[in-house]
Amino acid sequence: MGLSAFYGNRVSDDESREVLRTAVEAGCTLIDTSNVYGPPMGKNEELIGSLLKDPAFRSKVFICTKFGAYFSDKGGVGCNGTPEYVRKCCEESLQRLQLDHIDLYYQHRVDRTIPIEETWKELKKLKEEGKVRYHGISEATVDEIRRAHAVTPISAVQIEFPPFTPDIRENGMLDVCRELGIAIVAYSPLGRGKQLRH
Repeated sequence: MGLSAFYGNRVSDDESREVLRTAVEAGCTLIDTSNVYGPPMGKNEELIGSLLKDPAFRSKVFICTKFGAYFSDKGGVGCNGTPEYVRKCCEESLQRLQLDHIDLYYQHRVDRTIPIEETWKELKKLKEEGKVRYHGISEATVDEIRRAHAVTPISAVQIEFPPFTPDIRENGMLDVCRELGIAIVAYSPLGRGKQLRH
């Protein structure tokens, strides 16, 4: 994410590709992105896709991307989990990443204007079609995790977990993931580079 958006100063695409190549050569096997990382939307996926077209690079990495969050015209963040949007985003991500399937496809943010089951029925179809290998969800509640998992198995829950966020042991997240056999992927575990103040 930081190569294209949000944190720090931007670097050139060539420098970003060199960072990714060096990370993989050093043993990094997981690359995590989202269709919303930009601007413009999809910029980060295109950057990664330019490396994935090399079969040697692709063979070394597990690719995760996400759908569901978007920036509105007014500058806010919106969520869309309609089946049509799920499919549209998946097809666009596959094209930008230059892949025939996504290893782990996350629902980036939950669209609470529709039942989560509608979103996950479409995700199940994408897996059955071979376009997605595993499913994940980010920033969901315990109830949403249970409901989505009942439609099709969740492999990973991504949640912000630096030292100063609510503890996943206290809010039931860790317990439900252990119960259902779901991995937890912590993002910003070092607090987005910010120092703790005493």
